[in-house]
Amino acid sequence: MLFKNVCIESLAVALPDETWTSADIEERLRPVYERLRLPFGRLELMTGIKSRRFWPAGTRPSEASAAAGRAVLARSCLRADQVQLFIHSAVSRDMLEPATASFAHRLIGLPPGVQVLDVSNACLGFLNALTLAGGLIESGQIGCALVATGESGRPLVENTLKTLLDGTLDRDEIKPYFANLTIGSGAAAAVVCHRSLVPGHAHRLVGGVARAATEHSELCQGDAESSDAFAMRTDSERLLLSGVELAGATWREFQAATGWTMDRIDRIVGHQVGSAHRRKLYGALGLDMAKDFSTFESLGNMGSASLPATLAVAVDSGAVRDGDRVALFGIGSGLNCMMLALEW
Repeated sequence: MLFKNVCIESLAVALPDETWTSADIEERLRPVYERLRLPFGRLELMTGIKSRRFWPAGTRPSEASAAAGRAVLARSCLRADQVQLFIHSAVSRDMLEPATASFAHRLIGLPPGVQVLDVSNACLGFLNALTLAGGLIESGQIGCALVATGESGRPLVENTLKTLLDGTLDRDEIKPYFANLTIGSGAAAAVVCHRSLVPGHAHRLVGGVARAATEHSELCQGDAESSDAFAMRTDSERLLLSGVELAGATWREFQAATGWTMDRIDRIVGHQVGSAHRRKLYGALGLDMAKDFSTFESLGNMGSASLPATLAVAVDSGAVRDGDRVALFGIGSGLNCMMLALEW
């Protein structure tokens, strides 16, 4: 999966204003902590997540996706009428039918000639959408695409708090719900286009590789319990070990396919899970921690929005500069892994 003419022309993030600290969440769980004699502070200590953000109750994923879409078009040198493909790539969706992209397309104000669709693959959706759009651009089918994601983690976290507070679960029974408390909300979007449409310096998507280990698909499963409640259960320990194993195999393939070894990479942006995951991943793959850029400390795990939002923050803060070689590492439930090479 290699590209010669695919560029990320612009990138933007949209974040909610409402912040929940890990201490706030533990205070809401005080009856559970006291009943099970759990130490306060363990959520931040185990994950490194100090806070996460949430959209106002009732916010649709399409609204979040559209906010990022409008933000990236405001930065872009391309016009909305040049967009030929729009993809909403989040886990979160307004409903099963129609595609959430349909609502976001209207809110962004994209023209009727745009192909509209959803792409969903847990935390890898945005990267999958980038490569699908890239393939259409490289083959000459389209010249420009807008890829967006808008994740709303509030229903999951609120439903998890309700489940934990029912007073019946013991220490072992709460473990599958713990990962839910790391979830946050956010949105990101990118304008992806052919190199010929970019005046001046272009941020080129070089390509990458993907691997699946679907024998582990049962380790993290989520589904809607009702129109306003989402439930998820995760075997965090096995998911971490299996994910790192899959990442190791993907990293070897990535180096062979792109020629990018650790010494040729300037910055690494990965899916944002938490500090334990990062330490285990970087240690197992022999990666240089100094090249990592993270946002999980203040934004938590925003699903498919985590990696592109973190990349956008890295660019805006100057941590990623023109000419940098950036490796994008995505690992998601399923299990699936994708690693992409980006010449910024």
